[in-house]
Amino acid sequence: MTIENHTASQGVVHAGDLPDKPAPIKTDGMGPWIRDNLLNGTSNIILTLIAIGLVLYTVPPALNWLIFNANFVGGADACRANPDGACWTFVTARWEQFLYGFYEKSERWRVDILLVVLAVGIAWLVWEKSPGRKYMAMFILFIFPVIAFFMMYGNETLGLPIVETSQWGGFTLTLVIALSGIVVSLPLGIVLALGRRSEMRIISLLSTIFIEFWRGIPLVAVLFMASIMFPLFLPPGAQFDQLLRAVIGVALFASAYMAEVVRGGLQAIPKGQYEGAMALGLPFWKMMRLIILPQALKIVIPGIVNTFIGLFKDTTLVLIIGLFDLLGIVQASIADPNWSIKSVPYTGYAFVAIAFWVCCYSMARYSRYIENKLHTGHKR
Repeated sequence: MTIENHTASQGVVHAGDLPDKPAPIKTDGMGPWIRDNLLNGTSNIILTLIAIGLVLYTVPPALNWLIFNANFVGGADACRANPDGACWTFVTARWEQFLYGFYEKSERWRVDILLVVLAVGIAWLVWEKSPGRKYMAMFILFIFPVIAFFMMYGNETLGLPIVETSQWGGFTLTLVIALSGIVVSLPLGIVLALGRRSEMRIISLLSTIFIEFWRGIPLVAVLFMASIMFPLFLPPGAQFDQLLRAVIGVALFASAYMAEVVRGGLQAIPKGQYEGAMALGLPFWKMMRLIILPQALKIVIPGIVNTFIGLFKDTTLVLIIGLFDLLGIVQASIADPNWSIKSVPYTGYAFVAIAFWVCCYSMARYSRYIENKLHTGHKR
């Protein structure tokens, strides 16, 4: 008996005798994603069909109004002749006002320089291979705000005419309030979070009172107090800039929420990390800077960015105290009788919504990139 017959008689089957197996199901790409997430059950199939119906019902008319049937040239007369499409000529005609507000036309070059420097600085920080990112971050956080203030407000010694903050407005004012709030709220929120967790009762009590006070009142009330009530406590004849009051109120309000976000990250750190740092003999602030805070801030990146996005959108509330941010300047422009056209208000608000969405979505996408880069566990 040959070896093959002997093997077959013992019930062993050669690999060549096995039937061919079907190819494995593809698990990557758009098709498998749709199958696994949208068509993996009766309820999901029904919801998917409903969602497709809503998209088909809303998106084509919106695109037709925003783009295909919109007015891009011709001025106000073209919008009057075609009131069923977006009037983008209104935006192009008022573009400078939407960007600069009522800032002096002869001095707008100062704002342009600052916007270019800010854009270059942000791009420098975002690009990982750029040299000296640490120094650029320090410049943007500590030096640039001082330069920006003197550039925008002016200084007679430097030969820059004074432009009162009441003339600031538009998207520039939105950036001023949002960036000032972001720069102040994060470090102040970290200090408040550490203070609330402090073992020193007085420090913990004061931090808790501060956080709960600012979290317990709406931002509208904060702005009203900063604009109307705060001057009542100043000495007679004392002046305090209205924009500065609004910036301080927004920053303090955001810092209270930031403190709770950071405190959540601190509480998520295992106790062993604290014990290990203390076993190495590290002092408190060095332990926080080198071991605890890097881990805590990494955990709460989504919460931090969420607070930043909320702060950026809340800048529109300064309109109630007479400051014309992007939304306020658009509303003021809509009231112009020369643009008393049916489609103009909708176009103005659509422009504001698109501008805010682009800024907020950019922050959200970058935060997601940072999360994926720093994650140490399973990818979510």
